[in-house]
Amino acid sequence: MVLAVVISGTAGAGYLYYRHLNANIKKDPLNIGAPRDRATKVRANAAGQTPLNILLIGSDARNSKENQKLGGAKDTYNTAPRADVQMLLHVSADRTNISAVSMPRDTLLDLPQCTDPETGDVYEARSNTITNDSLGRGGPGCTVATWEKLTDIHIDHFMMIDFAGVVSMADAVGGVPVCVDANIHSKSSDGHGSGLKLKKGTTSVKGVQALEWLRTRYGFEDNTDIARAKAQHQYMNSMVRELRANATLSNPNKLRTLAETATRALTVDEGLGTVAKLYDLSKELRKVPTDRITMTTMPWQYSTTSPGRVVPRPGDAAKLFRLVREDIALDGKDGTDTQDSSDSPDAADAADSASAADRAAADDRIAVRVENGTRDSARAAVEGRADAVADLLVGKGFAKAVADPSAVDGEKTTVVRYPSAELKGDARRVAEALGVPLGSVKRSTDVSGVTLVVGADWRSGTAYKAAKDDDDSTPDTAEAINGSDEKQCMHVNPNYTY
Repeated sequence: MVLAVVISGTAGAGYLYYRHLNANIKKDPLNIGAPRDRATKVRANAAGQTPLNILLIGSDARNSKENQKLGGAKDTYNTAPRADVQMLLHVSADRTNISAVSMPRDTLLDLPQCTDPETGDVYEARSNTITNDSLGRGGPGCTVATWEKLTDIHIDHFMMIDFAGVVSMADAVGGVPVCVDANIHSKSSDGHGSGLKLKKGTTSVKGVQALEWLRTRYGFEDNTDIARAKAQHQYMNSMVRELRANATLSNPNKLRTLAETATRALTVDEGLGTVAKLYDLSKELRKVPTDRITMTTMPWQYSTTSPGRVVPRPGDAAKLFRLVREDIALDGKDGTDTQDSSDSPDAADAADSASAADRAAADDRIAVRVENGTRDSARAAVEGRADAVADLLVGKGFAKAVADPSAVDGEKTTVVRYPSAELKGDARRVAEALGVPLGSVKRSTDVSGVTLVVGADWRSGTAYKAAKDDDDSTPDTAEAINGSDEKQCMHVNPNYTY
């Protein structure tokens, strides 16, 4: 929205100035992960609309004197940058709502293989690794790849900013009101803290103080990155409200300053690499009213193996990612009476099934390995279940279906896995034949071919009945904040008051 105002205000400056702004923008490849870890772009709905997924990245790079001064930590000068802020911005296909999901920087997950676009260096996949390390593995394209591997959400663009960029943008935009419930000074005797010092109540912050607010961990709630994400959500919501209500950006000199600042501050993918493309994006963002913006944090729980680290919360994190993936508004205001029936998950599944069948091999040529995953925490695996379902597939025309006699881990729900893109159609065809939802068809490097794992939800019978998930509400553990909520106020840790 800021960029739209900027472009319109500087349009009279002419073509040379436009080229100058374009030259300011830094660009990097969108996704440098291995093809096997990439998510599939979603189909357009009946109206030809597709959602937009934009990954916002805050880098802690100390690669300049200014960033070193702002970031501190002299021993980290010019070392590999880390993605300390990661926030997925999802703009709905119909442009009625925006959902944002922050991932705590201390999240442990599996990082994908990434290839540095400049050097050609290959960073091999790593397990149980902190997510902010992804940026140092070839650039923001690896952070994008990490999100796609974890969430199976296709990301269309990224925008990255560093310490100096935040300060310059915050100065150019002007003050943003933020609130604390007590006096705060984020500074400890052992050197921890951002330096933020505010009095109780609401204060308008900009420049360095805005950066301090966005970086504060020691002083908010329990001194963790979780609280810091809440503070970032409060700042962003407040900034949007201020900018939409603020008419002072009509000043041509201020607009040019903001245009210079914005284009110099950002690193983006090639798809956003010109002022015109950023302007087009801004027009899409402006369509969403403030009260349809929802900020959330990925549901998490503490790691049992690495103190201080967190992992995605089982069930809740996957549900939140599913809601985003299926373009379901996190504010719960999707109206079923206004939705076109062709946009429903069932209709989308049916359309996907038809196209998948076109890409699949003939049924009698699809090799399927069937595994028995019917064991759960309370019951042993059903003996002979893999053989029974393999026979069922053979009876349906899948002549190359065979049972795998080896023991496997239990699966809560039945799933079809495939190793590479060329087998995706085959895997979906198998799911369609059995009535398994397409959402249960997963790409995995743990299998060498199409593999059906019969889960604990299909312990008997020849007809698979998927459990219907009627609950599309946002998990409470996502701690959703609405963009129009002006009552948000950060709780100050008593040890950091003055």
